[in-house]
Order: sequence, then structure tokens, then C-alpha cells
Amino acid sequence: MKLNIPTLAELAAEGKKATVVFWVGCAGSFDDRAKKITKAFAKVLIETQTDFAVLGTEETCTGDPAKRAGNEFLFQMQALQNISTLNQYGVTQIVTTCPHCFNTLKNEYPELGGHYKVIHHTQFLKDLMKTGALQVEGGTFKGKRITYHDPCYLGRANNIYEAPRDLIKKLDAELVEMKSCKSKGLCCGAGGAQMFKDAEKGDKEVNIERTEEALEIQPDIIAAACPFCNTMMTDGVKNKQQEGKIQIMDIAELIANANDL
Repeated sequence: MKLNIPTLAELAAEGKKATVVFWVGCAGSFDDRAKKITKAFAKVLIETQTDFAVLGTEETCTGDPAKRAGNEFLFQMQALQNISTLNQYGVTQIVTTCPHCFNTLKNEYPELGGHYKVIHHTQFLKDLMKTGALQVEGGTFKGKRITYHDPCYLGRANNIYEAPRDLIKKLDAELVEMKSCKSKGLCCGAGGAQMFKDAEKGDKEVNIERTEEALEIQPDIIAAACPFCNTMMTDGVKNKQQEGKIQIMDIAELIANANDL
């Protein structure tokens, strides 16, 4: 499938607007693994004839890493630049595959003048299924043991636990839970800007601890809904030399693969 996605600037030049803006995020734009998640979600949006566009080169970092690292000044500079761009195009609805972007756009932009309906891609996919625009069948995942890792900024920060799980169940897969899940889920180790620095001294890396929890229940696939969690869990599985047995996949990839997109 050829991905021909318009930018807001291109639409504005034609006097048009998109219903939804797909906020790609830094990971989804530049990280090779996360780009695959971006493409998978875009394919689903195209397949379901969703009226969407991207900002393209006008999109810059939401400022989440700067804020988590304690640089409020840099965060506000980045946020105000994005808000100015979004408001210029009259954006009202944003969907993103990154819980960090989701949390920042949804909860921290309003006080700086950025008021949008912000949706995480797992919620958006579930809504598409509810309306009948998206049909999901198990396909290759039928009978597979899939465990779901709750991203901190999706679960505890925004109370979104069921949408990703409902999507996994639609794949005719066996959803198996880790001992620490939902509100008691364990961080993958990337939150709070930890992704970009060495861990403090301790007995064990957080992502190794989380991977060990996952391996205890012997899944075929560890499902994630965050590009950072995906990276950390992939590193954990490689550390345990299990990459030949266990796949790490985003919910969007599961849906796209099940539908042969």
C-alpha cells in the first residue's frame, strides 16, 4: 500500500482542512523501529478512509522530555511553537501513537492555550471498530499468547487500560496478564526522560525486571502501545536471548497485520 498522506499546509493551500491530525512524534519520525508503528497506524487510517493529515516538517517535539528532565523553560518554548502552528490551522482533534505526546498534548498544552481533543491510537482504533469502519479478525494471531504492557503515561497517568486489551481480544488471541498490570503495572524504564540517560546505580535495570515478569507467563508476543516501551522491552528480550521466540509489537501493528495491510 502506497502511503500518500497530505500535510496540513498542502490542504490549507487548497482551502481544505482535515478532521484529524496524526501527531507522529519524534520516535515515530526518526527511530527506525517506531517508523514501522507509524506506517502500520497510517495504513489502518487509510484503509478505514479516515480524513486525516500530518504536520510534516512543521511538527516539532512536544517538549515532554525537556519537562520531565526539569527544563520548564525549554518545554514552554517548544509547546508554544506547536500551539501556534496547530491554532493557525484550526486543529481541533489530534491522534498520536505515543503516550508521552498524548499526555503532554492532552494535559499540559491547555494551560498554554492549546485546547484540542487528544486521542491515543488504541482508543481511536477501538472507536473505528465500534462504528464498523474497522473490521478485525484473528488471522495470524489466532490462539497466540499475547501479554500487554501498560505504558505509564497511558495507564496510570490517563486511566486508559481497556481499549488496548479489547483490541487484543478481537484478534482471537489469548490475553495473558503479567503479575504487575493495569494500575499496578511496572514502568519499562523509559519514562521521566530516563530513555535518554544512564540509569542510577542499583541492582537491576527496570526493563530487565519487566521483561522477566513477561517471560514468566511465556507469551508469544509482548504487545505495547508506546514506542519507548517497545524499545525497552525489545532490549530486555534481547538481554534474555529470547528475540527468536518472542515478538514485541505495537497494537497498531497487530491490527494492521491481522488485516494484511
